[in-house]
Amino acid sequence: MPGMAASSRIFEKIQLPEERFEIFYLEWLNPIAQETLTEYTARIAANIHHENPVMIGVSFGGIIVQELMKIRPSLKTIIISSVRSNKEFPLKIKLARSTKIYKLFPTNWLSEIEGTLAKFGSAKQKKKLNLYQEYLSIRDPKYLDWAFENIIKWNRNEADQEVIHIHGDQDEVFPIQRIHRAIVVKGGTHAMIIYKHHWFNKNLSHIILNDTDEQID
Repeated sequence: MPGMAASSRIFEKIQLPEERFEIFYLEWLNPIAQETLTEYTARIAANIHHENPVMIGVSFGGIIVQELMKIRPSLKTIIISSVRSNKEFPLKIKLARSTKIYKLFPTNWLSEIEGTLAKFGSAKQKKKLNLYQEYLSIRDPKYLDWAFENIIKWNRNEADQEVIHIHGDQDEVFPIQRIHRAIVVKGGTHAMIIYKHHWFNKNLSHIILNDTDEQID
């Protein structure tokens, strides 16, 4: 399950041994008005057609696969650049939750920023913008508003100890200082599923098959 607003293309550089694994991708659905996270996740679950799959989710997708565990039993659940409970949220997200200030910021600002960077941004900013536009393809403000609100309002207070967590030590969205019991990827940012694909191609199959970080580097 990809991260918020992302398509499954974020996994396009991830390679697992074909003789051992078969990969299926989930995509975001358009939320229904007033739909709860539980109701939304149930609709996602309808697209899972295998028993006891290994479920992998990135960022908000990591929250989704943890909610899926309540509906569809999984062999393993792995989250990447995500959190296992709302206790791992940074202070700014907790503040947004308590004050509900997030309701004051419409998410259609994304398209406005893109237009500004395309016209006036530096070469480095334009390069990042091109990558952003390539992988973060969902721009519907209704979806973005729904997703942002449901991340902030996620009500899991205690981490599920069975969930395997992979996290970068340079994650700028969910800082590593608040993350507990994770397999840490050195130099990994929030977008490391794209930029650190070599690490995942080397280690992910081992994590899936053995549930240990003894040989992880």
